[in-house]
Amino acid sequence: MFKSKIAPSLLSCDFSKLKDEIKAVEKAGADLLHLDVMDGHFVPNLTIGPFIVEAIRRCTDLPLDAHLMIQYPDRYIKEFILAGANMVSFHVEVSINPKATIELIQKSKAKAGLALNPDTPISTIKDFLPLIDYVLVMSVHPGFAGQTFIESSLEKIIDLKKYRTVRKLSFEIEVDGGIKAANIGKTAKAGANIFVAGSGIFKTKDYGKTILQMRRDVNL
Repeated sequence: MFKSKIAPSLLSCDFSKLKDEIKAVEKAGADLLHLDVMDGHFVPNLTIGPFIVEAIRRCTDLPLDAHLMIQYPDRYIKEFILAGANMVSFHVEVSINPKATIELIQKSKAKAGLALNPDTPISTIKDFLPLIDYVLVMSVHPGFAGQTFIESSLEKIIDLKKYRTVRKLSFEIEVDGGIKAANIGKTAKAGANIFVAGSGIFKTKDYGKTILQMRRDVNL
């Protein structure tokens, strides 16, 4: 049985009061914080680097989940972990040697994850599923916050859960993209247990009520 975890995505918070936003979701019951790292090459947007991750680490003791949407993840993995990231995921499309990248993350004392874009089939990562700590299923196309949930991602989550059961593996399933209180329940039913929500939390009036409702829905 995998514990359900709510992971607010800081990309959607008000960066003019970043520390206050972190403390607010922490008080509201967040289990970890999701950090979207984009380089303007793998995805058409630029966001945060290790320096900002280090600043975030000084604001909270919550686990930090860094999603590297970058062209050359191996160059920066150690920097992000030294800055305070506890979990690091990368995209199989940009790794020359995914096994080596996974080992690099884990040897650096962080959990290793592989991220799947909506158009990337599970077959591309099956060889690595026994090695990783979690799979990040993208339920939107990566690059920008506030997109609509892609329904076909549910089948990918279902298939991953079935494969994990049959193979007796232990990776967790994380889902990211368009997650809100209105749809989080069906992703939990499909098999996800880590739920990344950006605007679904930060664009609501009461973070505590939103996270409480999400937690109720994933535990139904």
